Amino acid sequence: MTQNAHQTSGVPDVLAPAELGPLTLRNRTIKAATYEGLSRDSLVTQELIDFHVRHAAGGVGMTTVAYCAVAPEGRTDRHQVLWRTEALPGLRRLTEAVHAEGAAVSAQIGHAGPVANPKSNGLPALAPSRHFHKTTLSFAREATRADLRRIVRQHAEGARMAVDAGFDAVEIHLGHNYLASSFLSPRVNRRKDEYGGSLENRARLAREIARAVRAEVGQEVAVLAKLNMDDGVPGGFWLDEAIPVAQWLEADGSLDALELTVGSSLLNPMYLFKGDVPLREFASVMPEPVRTGVKLVGNRVLREYPYRDAYLLEQARQIRAAVDLPLVLLGGITDRSSMDLAMREGFEYVGMARALLREPDLVNRIRADEATPSLCIHCNKCMVTIYGGTRCVLVDTIGVRTSAPITG
Repeated sequence: MTQNAHQTSGVPDVLAPAELGPLTLRNRTIKAATYEGLSRDSLVTQELIDFHVRHAAGGVGMTTVAYCAVAPEGRTDRHQVLWRTEALPGLRRLTEAVHAEGAAVSAQIGHAGPVANPKSNGLPALAPSRHFHKTTLSFAREATRADLRRIVRQHAEGARMAVDAGFDAVEIHLGHNYLASSFLSPRVNRRKDEYGGSLENRARLAREIARAVRAEVGQEVAVLAKLNMDDGVPGGFWLDEAIPVAQWLEADGSLDALELTVGSSLLNPMYLFKGDVPLREFASVMPEPVRTGVKLVGNRVLREYPYRDAYLLEQARQIRAAVDLPLVLLGGITDRSSMDLAMREGFEYVGMARALLREPDLVNRIRADEATPSLCIHCNKCMVTIYGGTRCVLVDTIGVRTSAPITG
């Protein structure tokens, strides 16, 4: 189907310009946030800039920098970008370099909560209720009301810094049992105060964060949120609760779009990714005694789910039917066929991750030839590389973190 045929069919052309809040994107493809493992000392490096320039030059409408923590204890690794004055020069260089390639750039902002690594950060992790993390072999402490007020404020401050650094959008992390998502989960959130119990209470923190960000940035940048549709664990947050949360976020007027996701980095990380589970490779990068645990019982935590194109569509359809808010369809978007399917189903944008790690220029290649297939084989070995430079192991173009951080 030609571009003109796409336009005259009444279905948006995924590769034509589109509005996203105050932005005009050159097309509807978004490089979804995948932690790059290329920052150092919580600052930008040239390798991180190069990573996003490759995706911008490869044709995406917008690339997403992940993961930018709003607080020191909210990092899953101490090297992750942290919103602070010292980070701004490097972030400005990154946004300028992406803009030079014609793409927009978004900053994913959030607090890892119980997914944070207290040993790496040198600070206790926070959770809705005291929680034991099997990977770090440590307890997250219960966040106080004062903690939550601080963290809401820090999201707004991080969003302001993103504007100052030249970002076109911010994406609030409300997924994967990071802090706001863990509050949504009845399995992780056992609080008895106004942040626990009913769904309205469990959604309070997510809504407060989104409102604070919007109040801070207004229409200066687009504001998106990555929202779990379900955690993939018994007793967790599920689609029947995600629908009203999406409706509340829409009614609050805080967001320009929602990116729909699933899974729990805390309890069921493979539920999002689908495909192979590289247990041997995961074990090789873990410290003892976690390494031995992964070898012995890793298949109980790292469960295998079969891959298929557009694998989150069935759940996402139900959110689509419940809200008018623009939506990003994520999960198995790898070729023109799955992109067009998303457009026909009423989604405004598509999010791509692993396929672009394999081929950063995939969007340009699809533009040149609609029959272009993705070379990603969904082996998930890229997941193992995240703390040494996220990459497809079949095409090692990034290398390890080596450069000095950019501070001025």
